[in-house]
Amino acid sequence: MSAKAAAKPDISVRVRMAPSPTGSLHIGTAWIALFNWLFARKHGGTFVLRIEDTDKERSKKEYEQELLEGLAWLGIDWDEGPIAGSEKYKGEYGPYRQSERAAHYRKYLEKLLADGEAYYCYCTKEDLEAQRGAMLASGLAWKYNGHCRNLKAAPKGEASADKQPQVIRFKVPEVKVEFKDLIRGKVVFDAALLGDQVIAKDLDTPFYNFAVVVDDEEMKISHVIRAEDHLSNTPKQILFQRALGFREPVYAHVPLILNADRSKMSKRFADVALSEYRTKGYLPDAVINFLALMGWHPKDDREILSREDLINEFELERVQKSGAIFNQVKLDWFNREYMKKLSDSELAVLAKPFIIEKYPGVDDAFFERLIGVERTRANTLSDFAEIGTFFFKLPDYEPKLLVWKEAPTKEVGQILERVYGELLTLNDVNFHRETLSASIAFIIGEGNRGMVLWPLRVALSGQQSSPDPIDIMDVLGKHESLARIQAAINKLDQ
Repeated sequence: MSAKAAAKPDISVRVRMAPSPTGSLHIGTAWIALFNWLFARKHGGTFVLRIEDTDKERSKKEYEQELLEGLAWLGIDWDEGPIAGSEKYKGEYGPYRQSERAAHYRKYLEKLLADGEAYYCYCTKEDLEAQRGAMLASGLAWKYNGHCRNLKAAPKGEASADKQPQVIRFKVPEVKVEFKDLIRGKVVFDAALLGDQVIAKDLDTPFYNFAVVVDDEEMKISHVIRAEDHLSNTPKQILFQRALGFREPVYAHVPLILNADRSKMSKRFADVALSEYRTKGYLPDAVINFLALMGWHPKDDREILSREDLINEFELERVQKSGAIFNQVKLDWFNREYMKKLSDSELAVLAKPFIIEKYPGVDDAFFERLIGVERTRANTLSDFAEIGTFFFKLPDYEPKLLVWKEAPTKEVGQILERVYGELLTLNDVNFHRETLSASIAFIIGEGNRGMVLWPLRVALSGQQSSPDPIDIMDVLGKHESLARIQAAINKLDQ
């Protein structure tokens, strides 16, 4: 049974995710999408995806596609939309797009103008700058001074022709706007401090704060769950709702994601784009678990929670008010824990694309053995392409690295020659972990394990730190193992 089907239906719950396709999908945007998705699934409600692409200059189709693919990779699915989804993100519905809803916004802009709740403003940038300078010089905080609020006709320009309207402004009443936030409790704003707000450039070009109000009303959004940097937009949107006779949704403003130094994460930085974590080889379930516990916690101390667990236990009231710290070390821990749940063959299927990009033509059996040896050292799928490099090509190393502590070089060479001779007696069929372990144990006898295992491991890997040499030989096979041991003997003889 799907998570959605298992939830108790509450058709009154309708939430939305409304990103702007002006850049890569930010990890914080995915975080907010997850909270909305969990809330909708918890209540058997509807999760709406709406692309806010009214910024025609900065909105790009490639960013929208990246956004859709990123949500699909995380398994965050949406429930309705105007078009069928493409194979690339496998959604049943396409998202809503503000660029396709111009007629809806125009209707409500005309209504506000007709009702006297909005007006055309003719003030140019130069006019506004002059107003701003005058107010600041008088020690007042800047807000629009209402110059065009009560005009009965268009003012004259320099050539006695009517000036052209620059924007449409909403008449902000001098009232206190109060609302209950599910996370922050009672919030009060003094609208008198806002000044008359710009809601559109013209009837065909609405701005964000106005368009979102129309969309939320027509899409019957019941709860607006978004980041706290939108908190200052809420009183403006509530005033628009009241002027248009719209319902007021329930608001919940979650904290911002902060860097380790508590500075705000910016979507301008590539390392916080969701695609980066996908490229680095993080598992989507691990990212979901990590994001869910960033700023929210269940009633107990569990950290590993399935999607079903998260849906069943998610409550907005348990979202913290303070900033959520993005802990890279913790994300790596989650990814390791989820990788542990996979068998060697399952992990090999997921990790192979990261290897064949660097080393094409990898044998499946060889690669699965490599995964079994290296999995405890990997944080992500892409790590296998780095920590397992020596399996594909032995790196150059100094002969002194073969020497265990202060052992004589000649003695180290003799030990490697003895190992070579013992391994040479094994046929290809018997060249596996059990027989290799017995052969090396026979050589060690009652002697110093380090004197045997250290130079053998360096000879096989060319590295100071690597897996057990028995495991390495089990992956490399007889021919390659003997060739590397012989190369080490030759280094010591130089």
